[in-house]
Amino acid sequence: MNPTKTFILTINGGSSSIKFSLYEAGDPLLRVVKGEIERIGLPGSIMHINCLNPEESITRSVMAPNQKTAVSELLDWLETRIECKAIGVVGHRVVHGGPKYSTAQRITPDFIQDLRQLSPFDPDHLPAELLLIEAFIQRFPNLPQVACFDTAFHHDLPRVAQLIPIPRRYEKQGVRRYGFHGISYQFLMEELAKLTGAKASQGLVILAHLGSGASLAAVKGGKPIDTSMGFTPTSGLPMSTRSGDLDPGLVWYLASTEKMSAKQFNEMVNFQSGLIGISEISSDMRDLLDCEAEDSRAAEAVAYFCYQTKKWIGAFTAALGGWIHWFSLAA
Repeated sequence: MNPTKTFILTINGGSSSIKFSLYEAGDPLLRVVKGEIERIGLPGSIMHINCLNPEESITRSVMAPNQKTAVSELLDWLETRIECKAIGVVGHRVVHGGPKYSTAQRITPDFIQDLRQLSPFDPDHLPAELLLIEAFIQRFPNLPQVACFDTAFHHDLPRVAQLIPIPRRYEKQGVRRYGFHGISYQFLMEELAKLTGAKASQGLVILAHLGSGASLAAVKGGKPIDTSMGFTPTSGLPMSTRSGDLDPGLVWYLASTEKMSAKQFNEMVNFQSGLIGISEISSDMRDLLDCEAEDSRAAEAVAYFCYQTKKWIGAFTAALGGWIHWFSLAA
C-alpha cells in the first residue's frame, strides 16, 4: 500500500467474529481491504481478507480461542501490510451507548470506564468490544479511536416507545427500550435519500435489518418513532438463535419445572432459540429454505419468521398512522 496515504480502519466486533475494513481517506472513501475473523472460540477459526487486488486476498486458518488472540492475529496482519502511522483513526461499532451516549465519542479512559459500567446491559457483546478497544490501545497507544453506537439512532424515541411496563424505579437504572442496528438504519436512511430525494425519505418509512440478528424500525419525518428490539437485542423479531419476544411467564415456568437458572435461560433465548430452536436444523435461513420442502421443522421456522415479520410491519404501519411510502431492507 502507498505509505504516503492516510487510512481509516473500521472494526465491528461480535461475540464470535471480528469484521473489519480499511479505507483510503479521500472524497469519496476507497475501501481497499475487507476482512473477517470468524468462529472465534470455536474449532476451525478462519481469517478472510479481500483486497482490491484479488491476488493479495487470503483465506487461512488462525488460532482464535478468544477475542484477545483473534485481535492479535488481525493486528499482526495489519502491521505486515501497512505502517501503523498511516492509519489516521480507528472506528469501532459499539452495541450499546446506554442512556448517556447518542453521538460518536472519542475513546478516553473515562469513556472506557463508562462502557464497563454498561456491560450488564449487554454482557454478550460489550465485554468483547471493550477487549478490542483495549488491544488497540495497548498496541498503538497514540492512535485515535472513536466509538459509534448501535443504539444512537433510536436514542430519542418518543416517550411512549421508550417505556417498559415494570415498576418505574427501574428506569433510574437505565432500564428502557433502546433499540439496536442503528448504524445500519442510519446508512439506509442516507441511501434512501440519495435514491428517492430528501423529501420522499422524510415521509413514512419502515426499515428492516434482516440477517442473523433481525429488527425493524418505523421512521417518520426522518426520525425513528419505534423499533422492534427493546432493552436488549434479544427482543422483537425471531432471529437465527435469539427468541425474539416471549411470554415472561416462561421464566418462572422453566425455573419451576426444570430448575432453569437465569443464566441458563439467558443462554437459551440468545443462542438456542429462534430459527435453530424451531427447526433443530440450522440457524441460517438459506439452509432452511433449501430443505423446507422435505422437512416440516424447517418449513415451520421459515413460516414463523415471515409471519412475525409481517405482524411487525402491520403494527408499525398503524403506529405511523397510514400507508407506508417506503420500505427499505438491509441484510
